[in-house]
Amino acid sequence: MSSVYINSAACISAQETLKEGFMNHLQLQNAEQILQAIEPNYKEFIPPAMIRRMSKTVKMSTVAAHYALKEAGIDQPDAIIVGTGMGCCQDSEKFLKNVIDNHEEFLTPTYFIQSTHNTVAGQITLGIQCHAYNFTYVNTSSALEFSFLDAKLQINDGEAENILTGSTDEKTDRVMELHRLNGSLKKEENLPADHLHSDTDGVTWGEGASFFVLGKSKSESTYAELKDIKIINTLKAEETSEFITQFLAQNHIGPHDIDAVILGFSGDAASDIFYTEAVKIFPDSALLYYKHLSGEFNTSSGFSVFMACHILKEQLIPEIMRINTVPKNGIKNVLLYNHLKGHDHSLMLLQKADS
Repeated sequence: MSSVYINSAACISAQETLKEGFMNHLQLQNAEQILQAIEPNYKEFIPPAMIRRMSKTVKMSTVAAHYALKEAGIDQPDAIIVGTGMGCCQDSEKFLKNVIDNHEEFLTPTYFIQSTHNTVAGQITLGIQCHAYNFTYVNTSSALEFSFLDAKLQINDGEAENILTGSTDEKTDRVMELHRLNGSLKKEENLPADHLHSDTDGVTWGEGASFFVLGKSKSESTYAELKDIKIINTLKAEETSEFITQFLAQNHIGPHDIDAVILGFSGDAASDIFYTEAVKIFPDSALLYYKHLSGEFNTSSGFSVFMACHILKEQLIPEIMRINTVPKNGIKNVLLYNHLKGHDHSLMLLQKADS
């Protein structure tokens, strides 16, 4: 089985993650119910006539994919794989509004065509004229992990050498209104949110796009080696320890071999219990969290993978991400653990590429 490397990483988020040196300028984002992604000047990447016809998630993904391909030095990937939880909600909402406003008559198909979940992968393909394998995974909070798993299997089987893989989700007014109604968002009186010691339910919601080029070979731009991925739909809190230790055992390592653990603490007291259980396994590891920087959303794990890549490459842990104070002079193995509302639990193991 061949190794799989992450040869580039690009992210659009509530942080200025497209800028160099962003690790030194991370800002706490816990005072608002809904976080806004910091968007680039799209005119630098997309023709103006096309911009107005693109939803936010398509625009974010197009730019993030551009950065990822450029950093990896790849013009034509052997495959494009995208993961998303909600897809193009903006165009879905516009289409449904037209259905209601026009009494289901004389509808233009544009918004419907652009509302499908695979629009993002399709638009990226059209932009670079890539005729290779093109696929979209819609698996709520594990969509990115399934995309990575697909890419890893294709590279291991010799079907591809370089694959553009990413994740994206946008926030929209109507979906956010529904999240408020079902209690998914933090109430105003519970803000600013305490992501680590919360005794209230609900999260701060975010959005973003993260894209990576996975390759068969290392390059000058390589960030990390993707060692393994494990996904399970449901899990009891008391099974968390076994879930993680079995995964590590399958990779012939133990908790003491993990230098840093990135956990998805969201501030939702009901579901953060899984992360509280996971913390107990790693007394000697640097414990980190990230949703106080990115917000919670279906594919927020893309932000954590992006941060893990920079931590491994730069051998630097931002203080704003630390849960504990365990010192680490060298960071070799990073474990990422995420879920959404207690469902779709995923583990991802990254390793320093030159180890």
